[in-house]
Amino acid sequence: MALLNSIASWLMVKRMHQIELFMKYPGEVQREWFQRLMASGAETEWGRKYDYRSIKTQKQFRERVPLQTYDSLKPWIDRVRRGEQNLLWPDEILWFAKSSGTTGDKSKFIPVSREALEDCHYRGGKDMVSLYCNNYPDHQLFTGKNLALGGSHHTDIFSETESYHGDVSAIIIQNLPLWADLLRAPHSSIALMSGWEEKLDKMAQAVMNENMTSMAGVPSWMLVLIRRVLDLSGKKHIREVWPNLEVYYHGGVSLTPYREQLRQTIGGNDLRYLELYNASEGFFGIQDQKDSNELLLMLDYGIYYEFLPAEEWNKENGKAISLEEVEPGKNYAMVISTNAGLWRYQLGDTIQFTSTAPYRFRITGRTKQFINVFGEEVMVENAERALEIACEKTGASVSEYTVAPIFMGKRTSGAHEWVIEFEKEPESIGYFSELLDNALKALNSDYEAKRYNNYVLQPLSVIPVPKGTFYQWLKSKDKLGGQHKVPRLSNERKTLEEVLAVAGVRKAL
Repeated sequence: MALLNSIASWLMVKRMHQIELFMKYPGEVQREWFQRLMASGAETEWGRKYDYRSIKTQKQFRERVPLQTYDSLKPWIDRVRRGEQNLLWPDEILWFAKSSGTTGDKSKFIPVSREALEDCHYRGGKDMVSLYCNNYPDHQLFTGKNLALGGSHHTDIFSETESYHGDVSAIIIQNLPLWADLLRAPHSSIALMSGWEEKLDKMAQAVMNENMTSMAGVPSWMLVLIRRVLDLSGKKHIREVWPNLEVYYHGGVSLTPYREQLRQTIGGNDLRYLELYNASEGFFGIQDQKDSNELLLMLDYGIYYEFLPAEEWNKENGKAISLEEVEPGKNYAMVISTNAGLWRYQLGDTIQFTSTAPYRFRITGRTKQFINVFGEEVMVENAERALEIACEKTGASVSEYTVAPIFMGKRTSGAHEWVIEFEKEPESIGYFSELLDNALKALNSDYEAKRYNNYVLQPLSVIPVPKGTFYQWLKSKDKLGGQHKVPRLSNERKTLEEVLAVAGVRKAL
């Protein structure tokens, strides 16, 4: 195993030269991918519609091709799912990532081409390991296995044509090369099961006696799984089950609310964390530094990036800018054109660059997940940090939460209402609420201004709900496991009211 670890490490570190090249020449790499995507899409029905063959510059591309949403691309994607090809991408597309994202009523089916699978998703998976090996040359990663949480996939039959859909994690596992499949657990026959609660037990039983050296998955669901392993093994900490566990690759939701719970469950502070930014639509960023949680924008995965400044988000066809035009410290919504035929697609995620040499960034939220009912412009990043501060000062720990506005009445100001499921509840909810409110004011000047003298916003309120409430809410939506997430911030009250109903809480506003 030591020899295998050395050989695998050498292969992984070789990739670092290519990563260093796109870090040094980002504009050139993006322009090259832009030209390659234009050439690939030129003879598709979409490419002929917008005459890709005559597009020579990024400026022409922005002027000619409108910004797209899933709804605007859906008629094209539906046709591909029914067997038509060469519509958005020249090569055959049979797989579709059913996007869970933050729980909504409508599912999205994102096309996954062979190129997207190999040059984006798989390359991202290999690069997260390459960057880890580069940062920690003393690792023993390949002496054990990776615990990978996967979703499930299903077959669609349209007339005589079959296509397949599922969580992007399931698509990746289903199509893994043999050598990669040997380094992960549990076996795909368990990892790809569709019933989460049955799968949870089978996964726990299958992995509890393996030598796990790494884990990868969404923090909320990873906690559920490793707690089940502890229940079955009778151990107090996961370190007693997997003594060689050294790194957790995490993404999908912020680690902040779960970090303390993970520390207590794992049993110590020596586990290494490496953040990823991957989604159904592609793999976008990897934490590349040991001492910073900033993400490196991955520029050679077959994706051409554009960025929509905050002032353009709500415009019908906002003006996007190229990578070379972005500025650190500003919020941008991501726009991508990919090697699976998503053209000028608005991803819905918002980021803020911390550096442009190289391009590193932080995820700040989603264009549809913020609260701006009263002009306060509170982003998910603000909420996560404020929670962290309140928890640090009270010794509390949060499992899940969601936030919505309390709308103004004829004679009353508005407010924010937080429904929180605590892992460890603070001694005083009132004091916790006050700390949370003050932290938000310190972090967000717009929120602070609207809170002045309670003219526009009253102090926020916190409603604690019993443990398991959000799990039951997700279950009611058939959204257990995989990459399913709880919406954090909303400008309306639908999710919050549903969660309160599951908890048996009724509150007259």
